[in-house]
Amino acid sequence: MLQWQEQGLPHQAWWRSESATAMPAKVQAADDSMPADQAYRLICEGTALVWRGDFHNARQLMLALGRRLDRKSRGKSTASAASPVDFPHAFHLHRQTQAQRARVLSGILIEFDAQWHCALRRAPDWRQACEQAWGSLPGAGQGAVVPLRELLGAVGSHEWRKKGVEIPALGTHAGAPARIHAHYGVFSPVRGEYLDLVARAPLPAAGMAEAWDIGTGTGVISALLARRGVQRMVATDMSERALACARDNLQRLGLERRAELLRTDLFPEGRCGLIVCNPPWLPGKAASLLDQAIYDEDSRMLRGFLQGLAGHLLPGGEGWLIISDLAEHLKLRTRENLLAWMDEAGLQVLGREDIRPRHGKAHDGGDALHAARAAEVTSLWRLGVR
Repeated sequence: MLQWQEQGLPHQAWWRSESATAMPAKVQAADDSMPADQAYRLICEGTALVWRGDFHNARQLMLALGRRLDRKSRGKSTASAASPVDFPHAFHLHRQTQAQRARVLSGILIEFDAQWHCALRRAPDWRQACEQAWGSLPGAGQGAVVPLRELLGAVGSHEWRKKGVEIPALGTHAGAPARIHAHYGVFSPVRGEYLDLVARAPLPAAGMAEAWDIGTGTGVISALLARRGVQRMVATDMSERALACARDNLQRLGLERRAELLRTDLFPEGRCGLIVCNPPWLPGKAASLLDQAIYDEDSRMLRGFLQGLAGHLLPGGEGWLIISDLAEHLKLRTRENLLAWMDEAGLQVLGREDIRPRHGKAHDGGDALHAARAAEVTSLWRLGVR
């Protein structure tokens, strides 16, 4: 419960944040009369601002804070432009800068009542987006305070969920291009080149009756394999949100009867002829909910998949590991590490399908990690028991 004073009167509300943003120790009210420089100074000094002015002006203030952070970041970049890119130091510095930016931009707070209604002037009705993202508030008629940055993220997620992402590899459904609808907190397959690998890799005969999708997320890999003719899919995940999202997408595509969804860590019991895993690609600690789809601390999921794969494969079966080599270019992991983990797990490489990224950052020379992104290759490793 966040507690603060306004004009000598006590206020309190539930603190709602799913990022690394800690509940602020100091809070004060702010409105349209506060200059951006003063807001920036207060937030940098550790004081969060509960917004009492016009909602659109709160968004403008956040943009103004972002411009100040950008100027500061450009100054540092110019100072180090003559130096060669030094990975992994440049990567850790990049994450540090991102974390600082998130902390400052999360310093503007928006208050809601117990029904996710915001009383600010010109505040849109985003109750449905908040309900979808965060559910109902704990009760007792108490409202909530949310960082504006996270609120806009929830609203953006709500819009993407409604629109969906077209997945060409899935073909069409009901006469229209097939789409995947990501829920809040579940990574969207907007970067879909890895799905082209799943669509073209030769399916093992042992995997046509049943395949497992480890860490299913949106369920897109399960849907794609079912479309390719696999008779039954078992999709696992530790996240209830991911399982609900996968269930929704499989139902939308008319594939729900061919899939079983299980909340479990990595593998279900038994053996299977095709086991697919697309783990987070970078070793590191997740700093937010969506970061969990990008960062795999100590490569726990990757190593767990490799170590357990041989014990769950049927004779003649294959395990498909879908992973980028970006971590190798960032010097966070070596190719030798990956191959050694495969060897230690009693696995052999049966084949490998590669594809280059198509996303914009791979061609953005101004991106802090451009040198690594430009060299990145995504691979589908076909693994068998040695």
